[in-house]
Amino acid sequence: MPSDRSYQVVLDGVEAELRRGELAPGDRLPGERALATKYGISRASVREALRVLDTIGLLKSAVGSGPASGSTLISEPATGMARAMRLHMAARNLPLDDIVRTRMLLEGWAARAAAERVAAHGTDFPELAEASALLADMDGDDVDRVRFHILDSQFHLAVSALAGSVVISTMMDSMRETIRGYVIDAFTDLADWTEVAAELRAQHRGILGAVLDGDGDAAEERARSHIAWFVERAIH
Repeated sequence: MPSDRSYQVVLDGVEAELRRGELAPGDRLPGERALATKYGISRASVREALRVLDTIGLLKSAVGSGPASGSTLISEPATGMARAMRLHMAARNLPLDDIVRTRMLLEGWAARAAAERVAAHGTDFPELAEASALLADMDGDDVDRVRFHILDSQFHLAVSALAGSVVISTMMDSMRETIRGYVIDAFTDLADWTEVAAELRAQHRGILGAVLDGDGDAAEERARSHIAWFVERAIH
């Protein structure tokens, strides 16, 4: 990175324009030359700023010409958060156990909040239908370990989405992505996969059942116990 961090003026400028509503996800940024002129910095500093925006999940770049080329603003906060946490985990600054404990807290809160929404408003939520369909897919005879993990993650995302907090859902998504490699390795290495998969299916049904019943206490306890059980069985 440039030692004077002059690329920061682009980040500050983009943030200010987003806050004022002058930019929004889906908008294209001007080219490097135009940005360099606008902010009075070098094109090298502009490129550094664009790389940072890409890393934190705010930019998608495409080469070539035409309407799909250039740098387009997006909003994928979980991507940037997960990338940062994975790097800090690799640097031994974010212990895996702390990530897991935080995920347990968030999963428990989300399950409780989802159940409370059902208790207050009934079961007519698309997230509930999605969660039920995902559990049915998990029961398929042709579901391998990788596919099971994908369905498992999507199930938890559906429950967290029902909780109604975009921030919590984003944090949970980023934490799942942060430890995805550990989970996939655990799935791959399990010698008793058939038994573990059966238990995970039962636990998922228990979580969804508590949510459908509008039982916040049970939903929270089952969600936390589910995470703790798998970590103890497969990762530690």
